[in-house]
Amino acid sequence: MDRFLRSRTLTGWALISPVAVVLICFLILPIIVIAIVSFWQATEFSIIPAFSWENYDFLFGSPVTYRVFLNTFKYAVITWALTLAIGFTVAYFLAFHVRTLTWQITLFLLCTIPFWTSNIIRMISWIPFLGRNGIANSALMSWGVIDEPVEWLLFSDFAVILAFVHLYTLFMVVPIFNTMMRIDKSLIEAARDAGATGAQILWNVIIPLTKPGIMIGTIFVVTLVMGDFITVRIMSGSQSANVGRLISNDIGLLQYPSAAATAVVLLITVLITIAILLRFVDIRKEL
Repeated sequence: MDRFLRSRTLTGWALISPVAVVLICFLILPIIVIAIVSFWQATEFSIIPAFSWENYDFLFGSPVTYRVFLNTFKYAVITWALTLAIGFTVAYFLAFHVRTLTWQITLFLLCTIPFWTSNIIRMISWIPFLGRNGIANSALMSWGVIDEPVEWLLFSDFAVILAFVHLYTLFMVVPIFNTMMRIDKSLIEAARDAGATGAQILWNVIIPLTKPGIMIGTIFVVTLVMGDFITVRIMSGSQSANVGRLISNDIGLLQYPSAAATAVVLLITVLITIAILLRFVDIRKEL
C-alpha cells in the first residue's frame, strides 16, 4: 500500500513538474527580479545596484502618483460596468433566447470575429470614425443634431473608455455565457411554474447562478484595463495617463528602478483587488 501511494505521489509530481518549471521561470522569477530592481538606484546614465527606498519614497510622495492611480481606477470601474452590461445582455440572449446549439455557436463566433484582428488595428480604427471630420461628426451634422463638430469624441476619456469596452467586452461575454449554459433549465421552469415573473427569475435565479462567471469576467477586464498603456496613450492623444503609461514613460527614460517600483505597487494593487473580488464568490466551481 505504501509503495502504491509513493508511486502515485511521484507520478503526481512528475505530471505537475513541467507546469511548475514554466511558472517559476516565466512568472515567479521575473516578478522577483522586478521587485529586486525596484530597490536599486538610478542616475541619468547608470543603474546602481544598491538597496534604497528612494523609488518608493518618490512614488508615494508625489501627488501625480495618486492622480494617476485614481485615473486608472476610474477607467477600470467605468469599463467594467459597461462591459458587464453588454456582456451579460449578449450572454443572456445567446443562452436563453437562442434555442438551438448550432445557432448559439454560430452567433457566438460572430461575436468573436472582430477579435481576430490586432488590438492596435481595432483601436486605431476608431480614430477616423470619431475625429473632428470623421464619420460620427459628419453624420450628426447631416442629421441636424449638432451645428459644428464635437471635439470630445476623440482624444478624450470618452474615446479611451470606448476603446476599452470595444477591446475587452469579449472577456466578459465568454465566462458569463459559459456559466449560463450550465444553469439547469428546469430551475427556470420551476420558478416560472411557481408564478415568478421574468424579472424575478432573472434577479433570484439567473444572476445568483451566474456570479462565478461575472467574477471571472470582472477579474479579466479589471486586470487588463489597469495594466494597459497603449490604449490610453493613443485614444487620449497623450492628454491622459494611467499607471501602465507611467511605467512605459519611465522605461522610455531608462529609469528602470522607478518603473519596477511602480510595477510592484500596481501588482500589489491588482492582487488586493482580486482578493477582495474572490471573497464575494467561489470561482473554483468554474475552473
